[in-house]
Amino acid sequence: MNKSELIEAMADSAGISKADAKRALDGFIGATTTTLKSGGRVALVGFGSFSVSNRSARTGRNPQTGKEIQIAAKNVIKFKAGAELSGSVN
Repeated sequence: MNKSELIEAMADSAGISKADAKRALDGFIGATTTTLKSGGRVALVGFGSFSVSNRSARTGRNPQTGKEIQIAAKNVIKFKAGAELSGSVN
């Protein structure tokens, strides 16, 4: 499912226009991004939670040449599925 399909599904499910569904989805994405940028956590009970974790710098290898390379430290986003979501998928 891509973004436009999600917007259409949200509009049908909620009985709202696609434009309203798009604004709602964009608002959710914006609020989630802002919270994660500031180091916060977004938890949706039953669905799951988004958080930011720091991945430290490390040494890796170029698979073509075998030469060692330095991989920089960076922040990564983690998602942990909630119990209801996990249960409905299984």
